[in-house]
Amino acid sequence: MAVMREWADFTVQEAGGRTTVRLEGPLLVATIGVLDRKLREFTDPVQAVDISDAGDIDTVGAWVVWRFADEHKAPITGASEQAGKLIATVGESASTAPIAPERPPLPIRVAADTGEKVIAFGHGVVRFVGFLGMMIVASGRVMLHPTRFAYRALVRQFELVGVSAIGIITLMSFLIGIVIAQQGAAQLRQFGAEIYTINLTGRLSLRELGVLMTAIMVAGRSGSAFAAQIGTMKLTEEIDAMRTIGVSPMEALVLPRVMAAVLMMPLLGFFSSVVAIIGGAFIADLTLGIPFLTFLSRIQEVVPIYDLWVGLIKAPVFGLIVALAGCYQGMQVQGSSEDVGLRTTKAVVQAIFMVIVLDAFFAVFFTELGWA
Repeated sequence: MAVMREWADFTVQEAGGRTTVRLEGPLLVATIGVLDRKLREFTDPVQAVDISDAGDIDTVGAWVVWRFADEHKAPITGASEQAGKLIATVGESASTAPIAPERPPLPIRVAADTGEKVIAFGHGVVRFVGFLGMMIVASGRVMLHPTRFAYRALVRQFELVGVSAIGIITLMSFLIGIVIAQQGAAQLRQFGAEIYTINLTGRLSLRELGVLMTAIMVAGRSGSAFAAQIGTMKLTEEIDAMRTIGVSPMEALVLPRVMAAVLMMPLLGFFSSVVAIIGGAFIADLTLGIPFLTFLSRIQEVVPIYDLWVGLIKAPVFGLIVALAGCYQGMQVQGSSEDVGLRTTKAVVQAIFMVIVLDAFFAVFFTELGWA
């Protein structure tokens, strides 16, 4: 006599020492969850899997049935023609590979990751040198044939890089001047040397922070715009269309942006330094008792002229770095719109990093020249 034990969606039939698992109900992805979990927990020996009472079946259901039967080495009975074909197909395509690949030890993973990054860096250097070479060639063609240059695009970039940035640079520089003067005075007050706040504000603004903060602002504002604009044009195949009609993307897109950044950075850096000094004079008049005009006139006496030249020499180099990073990353966009965002982020990060690194080199270089 058969002994029946019933579960929620399958039963186990035992007769004559033979155990048959009888599946019931639709074997679909929406209804198989509970059955799958219980079948995984079922460990008794099974001689057959009967699906004659099962309803509709899909790929997930077929895979659950086949996996359970394969684990217990039991045949599948009662399958309709459609269900039998589906189960057979699933069984033929089954893989014995582990779901998660074997993970190498930590030292090997670190070495492999380091090697990949070094190789990627090398490839990036080669691509950048190629990009730089194409820009130099395009510059040579423009110098030989000045009528080829996009002067209107250059004027437009002057507006975007320089004129449109004046507002935010003014506010940033004014606040930086206030911070320098306020914090400098707080420290110098301990030695009764508050008057040297003028020296600190003037030299630091003209020599370092004016042009450095302007470069960082231009990198975040214009460098990212360069990468996003050129990257979007690359993605929509506008650059390929330009090449098709005989227009050089380097001459029409890259050169105007690079020249605009290089030419506008000294002006923006000098303007930023002047506004920072005005901000320092403003806070000194309010909190230190140093008259505004006295602060400004004293600047001319205590700040050496070579501090101005230091800032003006660094500015075009910073502008070149920012523009090259933005344009290069924009030209590297490929695949999808997600790559535009990634390349834009890389352009800003690389530009700011290189600006700070070069600023450190400039500091050592000018100190060796005696312009400290």
